[in-house]
Amino acid sequence: MNLDALYSKLLVKTNAKLALIVLDGLGDIATRDQNEMTPLEAAATPNLDALVAEGVAQGRMTPVAPGITPGSGPGHLALFGYDPLEFEVGRGVIEALGLGLELRSGDVAARANFCTLNAKGLVTDRRAGRIATEVCERLCALLAKKVKKIGDTEVIIKAGKEHRFVVIFRGKGLEGPLTDTDPNREGLPVSTAKPVNAKSAKQKKTAKLIADFYKAALPVLAKEKPANGFLMRGIAHQPAIPTFEQRYGLRPAAIAVYPMYKGLAQLVGMKKIEGPQTIAEQFERYAAEYDNYDFFFIHFKYTDKYGEDGNFAAKVQAIEEFDAALPILLKKRPDVLAITGDHSTPCSMKGHSWHPQPVLLHSACSGSDKLDRFTETGANAGSLGLFEAKFLLRLMQANAKMFDKFGA
Repeated sequence: MNLDALYSKLLVKTNAKLALIVLDGLGDIATRDQNEMTPLEAAATPNLDALVAEGVAQGRMTPVAPGITPGSGPGHLALFGYDPLEFEVGRGVIEALGLGLELRSGDVAARANFCTLNAKGLVTDRRAGRIATEVCERLCALLAKKVKKIGDTEVIIKAGKEHRFVVIFRGKGLEGPLTDTDPNREGLPVSTAKPVNAKSAKQKKTAKLIADFYKAALPVLAKEKPANGFLMRGIAHQPAIPTFEQRYGLRPAAIAVYPMYKGLAQLVGMKKIEGPQTIAEQFERYAAEYDNYDFFFIHFKYTDKYGEDGNFAAKVQAIEEFDAALPILLKKRPDVLAITGDHSTPCSMKGHSWHPQPVLLHSACSGSDKLDRFTETGANAGSLGLFEAKFLLRLMQANAKMFDKFGA
């Protein structure tokens, strides 16, 4: 019997409410130029401190495997209890679903973002200065008008937030995954999308299609500033994946702002609750929907955004904004509450990293680690230890008393 089958066999239905709060990219590292502190340690978090004082278990989680830096997709799938090495999902698929687009069998989706290219075609800004969403919408409308088809393949373009957008290729004989066209650093040209499986005729056709799309689309953007180019990531088709309710026996809901995280939730069958824009509004909506669902995933983006910008002060401020809103959620306290990140985004590195993210778990039977605060340093000494993120959901279920005893 495999482990998932064992968990299913031991499952006991309860009326418990579970909430997973994800501060994207929460984890960080202490460096000399940050006074040997992380943003979580530097932030004033009186409400988190009070929760810790009530008694919580803390620890650190490895998103994928030691030394591997995860993208947001694998990071969140692990938090949802899906082994990211078993369930590989392209970022384009996630983003497309999050934007409310329908994916058909055979569609290939790509997550794209506008960038700035110099006269030599080198990438000088991978995010085009984080252009406003309104600018992105205008540029996407322009592309959609000028590039409707590539050969016999339909091209569907939809704007996301700021510099991000989605491209769907709908035609015959297409398949992912392909490698990214994002070189992942400035000073390099746009990369060529290549088949992951060099023997796949469908992937080869899709790679040529991507190249032809660039030839058609780049001239449309040539006179735009600063967004005169674009990069593509997560070029893939939608895989088969069991739903969250099938795996855990819980009715799940997601309250997220950014399309990608809505898409991740939708991919595993969570109900997307639309509308809230701030973390306070998200917590208010959680309280309003409390009786309608068993499990809530609530996503907060800005810790990751400011980590990628290398803005220590802004990441601290984002954590403090989250903390200030926390009492709204605690008025309708779930039976099991987990607060963590999907990965670490150290300000000093300006990007995702392999460092384990801190996690806090609170329930009537979580026990108390007798720590003063929720920080990376404290989490290192917590009773949860260091474990793989894919087991967090199972620990939450255990804290909800959802498992019978194993064996005599």
